[in-house]
Amino acid sequence: MTRGRAFAQSLDGNQKAVAVALTVLFGFGLGFGVAHLMAGSIAYWGVVSVPFFITLRVALPATVIAGVTGVASGYVLAKGRFPGRDLLESLGSLPIILPPTVIGFYLLEVLSPGTRVGGVLTRVVGHALVYNVDGCIIAATVAAFPFCMRSARTAFEGVDVALEQAARAIGLPNWRVALQVSLPLARRGIAAGLTIGCARALGEYGATLMVGGDINGKTRTMSLAILDSFTTPERNTMLLILVLMAIVAMTGVGLLGRSRS
Repeated sequence: MTRGRAFAQSLDGNQKAVAVALTVLFGFGLGFGVAHLMAGSIAYWGVVSVPFFITLRVALPATVIAGVTGVASGYVLAKGRFPGRDLLESLGSLPIILPPTVIGFYLLEVLSPGTRVGGVLTRVVGHALVYNVDGCIIAATVAAFPFCMRSARTAFEGVDVALEQAARAIGLPNWRVALQVSLPLARRGIAAGLTIGCARALGEYGATLMVGGDINGKTRTMSLAILDSFTTPERNTMLLILVLMAIVAMTGVGLLGRSRS
């Protein structure tokens, strides 16, 4: 354990990023390998691989969107001085508190083409945002957002104010202070929030079921497929892949959290 901690602390920023990326690739590769070995036929592998790729197609963009909006919201909450900050954070944290099916119900009410807002969104986008991958991405984004936001706020609040003031004193505008000083210093907390948000997006179930449905080959993610295949052999493979994904995510959190350089 001590040697592992010392090794993590000896890595620079680029090396840590490479280490995390390799860990993720190893986890995905191991998941593919185990699933392939367990697959008794091409058809069996197809049953497992389709929801796996749909899950990645949903979770990756959801993590990016939740990360960008969550970090921006966290910065505003940490550095802004305006009435109602705590109320806004509470509203942004609702997906953590409310049951996923409740969140899915409200998303369905907003995004459905038959509603006022959903009708406008449908006309702007050009297609409905429910019962397709887009709806699943929105549901996963909403589920991951509060973790990114809360971690970012805590990370930005931990940045030394004196360093930010020094940057302003030499003439840097606020947006450059945020990007060149605050963001790098808060990167570990932000990275931890992104990793947990990604793990949350990977395992999202209730809201995805209501907004995206459970359409085989279209919106059936790993979480939905596990329930659908609960009495079939594919269940074990899907559970194993999700567990490997969770291990990869937590490994990334541990590596970034132990680093002090």
